[in-house]
Amino acid sequence: MCGIVGYIGHRDAYPIIVKGLQRLEYRGYDSAGIALYDGTDINLSKTKGKVEDLRSKSKSTISLKGSLGIGHTRWATHGVPNDVNSHPHYSNSGDLVIIHNGIIENYGSIKKALTERGYTFTSDTDTEVLVNLIEEVQKTEDVMLGQAVQIALNQVVGAYAIAVFDKKKPDEIVVAKLGSPLAIGIGENEFFIASDASPFIEFTNNAVYLKDEEMAIIRLGKEIKLRKIQNDAVAYPNILELQMNLEEIEKGGYDHFMLKEIYEQPRAILDTYRGRLLADQGLIKMVGIDQHLEKFLNANRIIIVACGTSWHAGLVAEYIFEDLARIPVEVEYASEFRYRNPVITDKDVLIAISQSGETADTLAAIKLAKEKGAFVFGVCNVVGSSIARETDAGAYTHAGPEIGVASTKAFTTQITVLTLLALKLAKEKGEFSESQFHEILTELETIPAKVEKALESNALIEIIADVYKDSPNCLYLGRGYNFPVALEGALKLKEISYIHAEGYPAAEMKHGPIALIDEHMPVIVIATKKGHYEKIVSNIQEIKSRKGKIIAIVTEGDEQVTQLADHVVEIPETSESLSPLVTTIPLQLLSYHIAVMRNCNVDQPRNLAKSVTVE
Repeated sequence: MCGIVGYIGHRDAYPIIVKGLQRLEYRGYDSAGIALYDGTDINLSKTKGKVEDLRSKSKSTISLKGSLGIGHTRWATHGVPNDVNSHPHYSNSGDLVIIHNGIIENYGSIKKALTERGYTFTSDTDTEVLVNLIEEVQKTEDVMLGQAVQIALNQVVGAYAIAVFDKKKPDEIVVAKLGSPLAIGIGENEFFIASDASPFIEFTNNAVYLKDEEMAIIRLGKEIKLRKIQNDAVAYPNILELQMNLEEIEKGGYDHFMLKEIYEQPRAILDTYRGRLLADQGLIKMVGIDQHLEKFLNANRIIIVACGTSWHAGLVAEYIFEDLARIPVEVEYASEFRYRNPVITDKDVLIAISQSGETADTLAAIKLAKEKGAFVFGVCNVVGSSIARETDAGAYTHAGPEIGVASTKAFTTQITVLTLLALKLAKEKGEFSESQFHEILTELETIPAKVEKALESNALIEIIADVYKDSPNCLYLGRGYNFPVALEGALKLKEISYIHAEGYPAAEMKHGPIALIDEHMPVIVIATKKGHYEKIVSNIQEIKSRKGKIIAIVTEGDEQVTQLADHVVEIPETSESLSPLVTTIPLQLLSYHIAVMRNCNVDQPRNLAKSVTVE
């Protein structure tokens, strides 16, 4: 959720921190704050609103000097978004200052105990409780800041990524992590701290990603000291070379990150299967599968766990695995799976899907499955993320950084990885002849070009968006492989335009939603030639007879649906199993243009954050 940035070194901290916060604003944008040490005292500025509001306020209210500082952009949990609840937070003495991503679940009991010892609190946050707990440990145990943080964190329950410093020791920042991501960038006698690497990629490409229950004491002129929070064991930093570049995290001339990421999908899909898909040789090479092939081939079933858009990708994968590889699949919301006492055995394979690799519910589902003996395979985008570390094996999507809160290229690249996996298993099981296998591999190789072609409908979709931008409700229908795409299309519209939308299997329309259809109800129907075409035509006729407005996604050259629909968007023909990679493109563009026309914040929709690292 929240975004954390920190710096200690020889540069001015303020511009680094503020620019870093802007890059992390997709993680939370209810409020923002910064604390700088100028050599004498801590200068703190924070405000409700965007990082730009913080920039305006801080320039006129505090000294911007100092080469030590921390900053925060917030997605509110405890306490409403306002200036007081914004981070950073001081301890009662004013010596300690902290930023925090996560939730301290037992903050109430700790706050009560601290209040009885004379502590006072100005905010409603759990974070202010934590910084005062650290201060109390410092005083009562007579220990340095690092030890105080360690002792305090052993008393809390919950999830956190924190950065804290003491103005009495201005050459040091202490950080710690449990359940929320935290990276340390390593430069020449300087260190950067952030929720991900994007705030410091222009300064260094060397980073350490803290593991759960690890803390680090970062001192100028010293090597990073890593320790386990629970037992004080020394941990050794694994310094990774970052793969992203600055260009990838800038808008590149697009009005919004979301639009840029929609248009990046041909390249992202190609990058996802590059080196894995060898169509001319009739091969799929995936190290994470090759090394554990028997686990999949001998599995009783595959369980897919995910949240949001990743869950929709999992639904597409269910069709692919069962249709092509003939392996039974169950798709679960991670948030429900972890609490419903599921039946899991060591004969099951669990596939966990997450763009960020940090989704709290998905991580909890992974832990549960591993405890039951299941083999766990991860599909995520962020190298070095928690899911990448916690799973037994996995595959990266190689989508590149996705900044827009509403996932686009994450969806199509997740489907690409899962399709490769299903095809590989199908081939190993003998479900395809050599010619059939080669045919579908060759077709998958053409998908980037077909997505590129689908993007050419952008101008037409913008015209359609203008017609329906003020609709209060919208219905999305699809069958088979494209039912999950209908769900995803509806989610996109809800997320960024705030229009109520629902996705349904087209045949289910008669079991309730048809009552909603009148001349004011736009219905987006995925009606490609492959997969139950005649059935979907019948559904369209039912809508038409009730005066519903029909926006149809059709295969190039379609005549039958074109005669019935009010608006038609053509896409290139492809096989049914690969069609979600193409049919989703017009739905992404439609949501984008409607949101822009409604003056919504496309990249940072209200109440949402990119990475859900708390329950």
